[in-house]
Amino acid sequence: MSDKTGIVDLGRGLAARGFEIVSTGGTARALADAGLPVTSVSEMTGFPEMMDGRLKTLHPAVHGGILARRDRPDDLTALETQQIGLVDVVVVNLYPFVKAASDPATPFEALVEEIDIGGPSLVRAAAKNFRDVLVIVDPDDYPRLLSALDEGPSLAFRFELMRKAFGHTAAYDAAITRTLAGVTLLSGQFGRPSSAPGSELHDRLEVSLAKVRDLRYGENPHQAAAWYRPSDRPSDAGVVLASGKELSYTNLLDLDAAARLVLEFDEPAAVVVKHTNPCGAALGDSAADAYMRARDADSLAAFGGIVGLNRPIDVAAAEAIVSTFIEAVLAPAIEDAARAVLARKPNMRVVIADFEALRRADLEYRSALGAMLVQERDVVSEARRPWSGAAAEAMRVVTKRPPSAEELEALRFAWRISAHVKSNAVIFTDARRTLAIGAGQMSRVDAVNVAIVKAQATATSPARSLAGSVAASDAFFPFRDGLDALAAAGATAVVQPGGSVRDAEVIAAADEHGLAMIFTGRRHFRH
Repeated sequence: MSDKTGIVDLGRGLAARGFEIVSTGGTARALADAGLPVTSVSEMTGFPEMMDGRLKTLHPAVHGGILARRDRPDDLTALETQQIGLVDVVVVNLYPFVKAASDPATPFEALVEEIDIGGPSLVRAAAKNFRDVLVIVDPDDYPRLLSALDEGPSLAFRFELMRKAFGHTAAYDAAITRTLAGVTLLSGQFGRPSSAPGSELHDRLEVSLAKVRDLRYGENPHQAAAWYRPSDRPSDAGVVLASGKELSYTNLLDLDAAARLVLEFDEPAAVVVKHTNPCGAALGDSAADAYMRARDADSLAAFGGIVGLNRPIDVAAAEAIVSTFIEAVLAPAIEDAARAVLARKPNMRVVIADFEALRRADLEYRSALGAMLVQERDVVSEARRPWSGAAAEAMRVVTKRPPSAEELEALRFAWRISAHVKSNAVIFTDARRTLAIGAGQMSRVDAVNVAIVKAQATATSPARSLAGSVAASDAFFPFRDGLDALAAAGATAVVQPGGSVRDAEVIAAADEHGLAMIFTGRRHFRH
């Protein structure tokens, strides 16, 4: 057993209830060291463990005792003839293949040795004969097993364990399949994993999901919903609810959108999200500074929003957050002194996420027409470094006037934000925060106009001038009207992918207005 958590207490419980314990290797030693009587599998089978432990339990003396049906006289006679005893309980922890696979330094040959053979065979045999044999694959179920033995295991309990066991082996096999799909073979040498783009999009994609928790409801109260995680991820999916009310379906969607955006930045960054769109995003000198800039970018829309930070929440950030009505906040950590401040808002959901794990999540899944869409996660890799020197050369200046250094810095910021706004998206920013966001419109000129309207006076803030701002469009402008509207609003520079059949017309419009414009050659739709 790879995980010996609770095994001695379980052994004591089984021995006290009159069970004979049969075990292998290290588990047998752990039980014996605790003073428990243990029979080795080798004694049971009459054969020693072989091939460095590759062969231990694959023997009729083991599997016959598990698979024999108690209501079949012929099964029992066969066991008696072969002098094989019955097995009533099977407890298995599989080799830690997932742990080995998660370490890129694990050589391929060592990885293969972590593929368990006997363990899944034991689990499947016991699960198949669930009416007569109890199968345990989770240490958390040890106390339940002992209680069930005292009360007499119900058929429902046995069936529950059966389903859990087959789910366990299915997830284990899926993890093996996914890992081996990423292994390359070149000149007779195995390497893992492949990091080539799209390398995970193989002919078969095995996905095994385990429930994290049921949700109160889905997007609407009449829809049932639950939150699942890949079976080879932590039981909390790398996301911990530190305080506040339970997370809802829409909370989780908004938190994901917030995490995606702030992960684009190495600088302290914050975003306020509403309905998966940023209503304000900003850089700052600290988490608190970034948050206040993001909040004040559209303070009306920020009410009841979801906040994402890429820095730990300190006291200053906590004070700023609780000064506003916020539904949930996500960050990589919370400083101890900040917890008491956040506790002033007992209903506000405070979430800690494993940002490194989120960065490694390179594939995303979405159901469509009764099937599944899978794609690589979109990352604005072309803007990871400042747009200067060699990095700037990858950006194509297409207008007569090149952007100034200040405009180039602002354009890079705007470009990273625009990738996280629902298409069609056009946004206005300066170098450190959003000024106006036009999201999810049916035409690009509509997106510009919506952004301009958002910059108009609201009930809580004066009109925001867009004079001297820069603009970003997540895809090309199909007509010059979008450029005309940007110029009229006061933008001085624009970043877009380019690629329209009317690019020349759009470039001419920018030149007429004295705008600087760069093409990135890369679109960032978000549907």
